This record gives sequence, structure tokens and C-alpha cells, in this order.
Amino acid sequence: MFDLQGFGPTLLVGAWMTIQVALTAAFFGVLLGLGVALMKLSTSRIARLLGDIYTTVLRGVPILVVILLFYFGAISAVNALADSLGHGDFIDINAFVAGTAALALAFGAYATEVFRGAFQAIPKGQIEAARALGMSRFTAFRRVSLPQVWRLALPGLGNIFLVILKETALVSVIGLEELMRKTEFAVGFTRQPFTFFLFAACLYLAMTIVTMIALQWLERRANRGIAGGAGA
Repeated sequence: MFDLQGFGPTLLVGAWMTIQVALTAAFFGVLLGLGVALMKLSTSRIARLLGDIYTTVLRGVPILVVILLFYFGAISAVNALADSLGHGDFIDINAFVAGTAALALAFGAYATEVFRGAFQAIPKGQIEAARALGMSRFTAFRRVSLPQVWRLALPGLGNIFLVILKETALVSVIGLEELMRKTEFAVGFTRQPFTFFLFAACLYLAMTIVTMIALQWLERRANRGIAGGAGA
């Protein structure tokens, strides 16, 4: 169906890089989102303020701008530090690290609100009962709150991951050899944009479908033993 003129393996390598970027960004984004959600739910006014600033800024700025600012800002900061230490050579920043970090920051900002809503959905009486049974605050969090939070937050986190999976295409602007970058290279060589962009679209669609199937399985597994979860 597609005459890829030998670029098929190259595009598959790019697709694998896309998957790595998305999974790495999701992993760190989930950790970041969970931490900031706890900050926004804390009794500390400063922690809540910092959490609000983070989510407001990262949700209000386009992801492409975040990627560019993080990449070029990190380069400037690292080289300024190197100059102050007497190192005159230019230091470049790994595009994978910069792109993944920027996407993780964006993922974390949206995950924060998902986690915050999940924590607030847990009946307070459960926590009070756990404390009355002698559990420490951390033990109650680990054994009562956290398992339920994952179940409640999973659909929202899955939707964010699907968005981030597609937004990995933006990382091509800083030179990371992911699917979109590889596709642009193939288009420049063959002068057949429709064929290669259509094939790239099919690869993104395939990754999305696989992700949706995995998320449905995870949701069914997380809802085992919950009323109405067996039929989900």
C-alpha cells in the first residue's frame, strides 16, 4: 500500500523513539503531578501557592513554547555556568533529555488536577477510620488513599498520555530523531509528502489504538471488586 522506498525501518526507529519519549515523560509527569497535587492539598499556604503557579503557567503556555524555552534556556544556563567555571567550549544539551523534561512538566501540570480531584473524591471518613485504627498519616496515605487515587485517576491520566503521545511530534523542532523528524527527512529525500505523512499518521493511530486497549485493560484490572467494575 505504501511505497516507502527503503525508509520503512527508519520510520519504525523514529516511532520507537516517540514511544520512549512518551513513556519517559509520562513516568516523570505522574510523579510530578502526584507531588504537586499533594502540595495543593496541603495546609501550607506557600506550598499551595507554588502548586498553583506551576499548574497555571504550564497549562497556560503552549507545549511547543515550553519545549523551546526549556531547551534553549537549559543550553544558556549550562554554558553560562561553564563559563563561570572557566570552561570556554560550547556545551550542547541532549535533545531527548530536554524534550522529555519539557513534556514531563506539561504532563505533570495536567496530572496534578487529575490527582487532586481523585484525592478529593475519597470519603474523608475512610481516612479518619484509618487514623482511629492507629495508622500513621503516611500509612493511611499508602494503604487507604493511594490505591483508590490510582483507580480514580487512571482514566484522566490515560487521556493526558494520549495527548502527550501526539505532542511528541513537537520535539522534532529541537532535533530529536523521533517519528516526525524521520518522516520529514524521508519527505525531503523522496519529495513524496503525502505518502510519508499518511504513513506517519497511520503509525500514530496504531500507537493510540494500542494505548487505548492497554488503558482499558488497566481500568478493568483497577476496578476489580468495585461495584459496577466487573462489567466495565
